[in-house]
Amino acid sequence: MHANGTSRPVTGRPASPAVLRERDPMTCQVRDILSRIGDKWSMAVINELGCGVQRFTEIKRAVPGISQRMLTVTLRALERDGLVSRRVYPVVPPRVDYELTPLGRTLRDQVWGLIDWVVEHHDDIDGARRRYDTHQE
Repeated sequence: MHANGTSRPVTGRPASPAVLRERDPMTCQVRDILSRIGDKWSMAVINELGCGVQRFTEIKRAVPGISQRMLTVTLRALERDGLVSRRVYPVVPPRVDYELTPLGRTLRDQVWGLIDWVVEHHDDIDGARRRYDTHQE
């Protein structure tokens, strides 16, 4: 039991790995949010919007392989979660800008940390994959 009287950690303290093994509503929320922000398109869009306000077409050009539909779905989900804001300008043709919210910027910092980790360790991971694949053949 934690200081807040629940099985969840006190806000501000890192969650232990056990939080994902608990069977309570918070665990479901944590898994849901992790699946949303952890998918490859959300991470790529958050990374791109970390550079500042952008239009839909700019984001699409900057994120290789993302379809228009998937970008739309991803932006809507991130907007729903409060991570991205969407501003529509009443001009012809319509202009729509996207940017990270203050909450989204806190996530951007974490995403950038994860990207830095991948860049630092991609050779190690490639080597491990080759060794694994060699043993599987």
